[in-house]
Amino acid sequence: MNLAIRWPRTLASRLSLIFLIGLILAQALSFGAQYYERYESAKNTMLGNLETDVSTSIAILDRLPAEERASWLKQLERRNYRYLLDEGSPGMPMSDTPIAVTSIKDAIGKDYPMTVTDIPGPIKHFQVHLKLADGSPVTIDVRPAMLPLSPWLPMVLLGQLALMIACTWLAVKIAIRPLTRLAQAVETLDPNTHAVHLDEKGPTEVAHAAKAFNAMQARIAAYLKERMQLLAAISHDLQTPITRMKLRAEFMDDSSEKDKLWNDLGEMEHLVREGVAYARSVHGSTEESRRTDLDSFLDSLVFDYQDMGKDVQLSGKSDAVINTRPHALRRVLVNLTDNALKFAGAAELWVESKADGSLSVKVMDRGPGIAEAELAHVMEPFYRVENSRNRSTGGTGLGLAIAQQLALALGGSLTLSHREGGGLCAELRLPGSKAGR
Repeated sequence: MNLAIRWPRTLASRLSLIFLIGLILAQALSFGAQYYERYESAKNTMLGNLETDVSTSIAILDRLPAEERASWLKQLERRNYRYLLDEGSPGMPMSDTPIAVTSIKDAIGKDYPMTVTDIPGPIKHFQVHLKLADGSPVTIDVRPAMLPLSPWLPMVLLGQLALMIACTWLAVKIAIRPLTRLAQAVETLDPNTHAVHLDEKGPTEVAHAAKAFNAMQARIAAYLKERMQLLAAISHDLQTPITRMKLRAEFMDDSSEKDKLWNDLGEMEHLVREGVAYARSVHGSTEESRRTDLDSFLDSLVFDYQDMGKDVQLSGKSDAVINTRPHALRRVLVNLTDNALKFAGAAELWVESKADGSLSVKVMDRGPGIAEAELAHVMEPFYRVENSRNRSTGGTGLGLAIAQQLALALGGSLTLSHREGGGLCAELRLPGSKAGR
């Protein structure tokens, strides 16, 4: 079975994991090398001391009178071995010769013949059996033990681990901060608002990326401004020949051809105006944001339609005062309401505050609606639904596109969906800057 390694999703966590694992492995290798060197040094020192101590102790016991030897055993005892004045415990011949046995043989093996046995039990150890010059038995009971660790060593290791984690976090934070700033600037990049100028200070790579981003913003702004000026110039230049053609059509004799020509000229003029309006909505509005009571704003909009005899109703309350561009907001809602009136004869507006703090304004109708396959395309510029938006209705395919661009300029979003029971629901989501009335 193949086990796939699943990396963390964020770059910060990946870098932290790589740095932390690398530092821990490096620290482990360093500690292992130091511990091994300490072990070898301590072992060589211990074996050297063992040879000297065993040869001295056996020489002392050999020269002492037999009745005094027992009193010296306590003084000759060491942490890992002791001396017994008997044959020792029964054991088995040793299969593997520890290095301590070799040291003992080197120290006293030439003068005192000896045997070595393994002693079974909860703590396995071995004994060295020999006889003194007077034939008295002596047993060296050796209990091997690991080299003790200093009590402060675990605390030092924990401190080093904490320091590595802190350094890793700091390094990753410093490395990720410019990337986070760049991502935030890209997310907030909006031709309808003032450009966010990135700070071009810092490391060479960061400064270069900031300069490139600022240059890109300037190029986009210049391109959009040039397109706006181009469309405005085309609109201005087209107005003159269209007006001239309308004047000439006025002097023509009444006929069906004159009516067709007049309708075509009116459609051309309307299309030019809508094209310029769309260009302005893409480029962004210069209108300043103002604090607006959303409920009063919607009441005014609906009353204007009702004064004109239109069937437009408003439901719900938001109790919100928001910072927005009122003219742009009005145009979005007028475009959506006009569409509902055009295809359904009536429109219903519903406003409410959402749990995430945003505000929702829905414009709903009971018209023929839009096919599911068309919903994703109707907000594209110049796109018309064949069965409803045709030349006879006067649609240019720009109304919803303009509404969507203005919704983005307001910091919100516009979505279309089917309404339960038939019809269309256009929902405008706005950021909620709530305040008391």
